Amino acid sequence: MIRYMIGRVTSLCLSLVVASMVIFTVVEIVPGDPAAYMLGVNARPDTIAALRTELGLDLPTAQRYVAWVTGMLQGDFGTSYTYRTPVSQMVADRIAVSLPLALLALAITVVIAFPAGIYAASHRGRTGDLGVMGATQLGIAVPNFWFAMILVLIFAIKLRWVSAGGFPGWDAGLFKGLKALILPAFALALPQAAILTRVMRSSLLDMLNEDFIRTARAKGLSRRQALWRHAVRNALIPVLTIIGLQFSFLLAGGIVIEQVFFLPGMGRLIFQAISSRDLIVVESVVMLLIASVIIVNFAVDLAYAAVDPRLRTGA
Repeated sequence: MIRYMIGRVTSLCLSLVVASMVIFTVVEIVPGDPAAYMLGVNARPDTIAALRTELGLDLPTAQRYVAWVTGMLQGDFGTSYTYRTPVSQMVADRIAVSLPLALLALAITVVIAFPAGIYAASHRGRTGDLGVMGATQLGIAVPNFWFAMILVLIFAIKLRWVSAGGFPGWDAGLFKGLKALILPAFALALPQAAILTRVMRSSLLDMLNEDFIRTARAKGLSRRQALWRHAVRNALIPVLTIIGLQFSFLLAGGIVIEQVFFLPGMGRLIFQAISSRDLIVVESVVMLLIASVIIVNFAVDLAYAAVDPRLRTGA
């Protein structure tokens, strides 16, 4: 187990270093002069020179990279050129929306996918299995923004149970905040639930055909008992991988949903930063999102060890 942990931590650190180098290269070196890009083609040379000095672009590349990484480790992500606001404050305000939205969407995904996948696998080839697979095919084929518009039409316009968009802030109360996030969470969760259901079903069917399941049945366990005691636990490894990837997508990839529901989240922040050519915000936020993906994958690796005893014993 210790060797496994050391390997995972080493992989985590190397991934973060490589990601930071790639982002720094793409944002600050590949476009040419970042100051000229941020100010546009009609900017005066003296204005560009002043911005280069302000951003520290006149320093050597290695020194700029080290200063950027050191600042992030200390919680200093720089100051937005467009808003003249510390990027860390902007991220804190936006992550307070995106993180609860991602967690709520992931919870909805798991609540829908696990029972549906287990039900489909235990009723393979029957009407229930065909119905679940047809529903998941529809969920995968239909984009989440279409689900968002349908949900708004039904629950916000027709029934008027929730608002069509906007976020009142957590100061207005937990209930009002969750109420504003429930429709976006369902719009994000439905396609992901369809994917996870199919993965759960496929993994569980593979487990049901293994020798240890036949041995359990031969010892007197019913099909239902063998399913819940042995098959489900062993089928979780590929499912955990998908859950980790889905959480990363839900946290970083909700830009379309945030635009539809006018949510001030991380995706909308990136969209606004790219539109205003604020490379400082783009660089820092993208690094944070990639770091979150890497850390989530690290957590998934730890979950592997909890599910698979062979990793804990080094087998």
